[in-house]
Amino acid sequence: MSNCPCGSDQEYSACCEPIIGGEKTAETAEQMMRARYSAHVKVDVDFIYNTTHPAHREGYDHKGTKTWAENSDWAGLQIIETTAGGADDETGEVEFIASFRDKEGKRNHHELGHFVREKGQWLFTDGDMVKPKPVSVTKVGRNDPCTCGSGKKYKKCCGK
Repeated sequence: MSNCPCGSDQEYSACCEPIIGGEKTAETAEQMMRARYSAHVKVDVDFIYNTTHPAHREGYDHKGTKTWAENSDWAGLQIIETTAGGADDETGEVEFIASFRDKEGKRNHHELGHFVREKGQWLFTDGDMVKPKPVSVTKVGRNDPCTCGSGKKYKKCCGK
């Protein structure tokens, strides 16, 4: 037995495998996101295609997706935040980071995935790439105490 690739700490056979295999449906948008990640790891591109909303399949490259999934070393899924997407919701968003290594090196795919539920099944519609949050920099005034802790004014110390 092996842990599920989605990082849930459950056995694959009790987590994503029944969803990917069609034995059960995902109850939440997050479960669907986890199953879609596991499908990439297991190279089940039919599941990825079938769980993409029909209105959002244009341009889907089945062969390219398969090649990418096969040639990537999947390192893990991190769920950052889920908005709605519960058992009683019709829409949901899942922010996630999928880590993998490909020929270009280690990469992180950070996305806000959008999901809708139709006829009891969660479907992926589209996603927005999440840009890294800017580093907060506090500006030091010339007459402020120096940040090095010397007790001198910044302009007379490190601000020269």
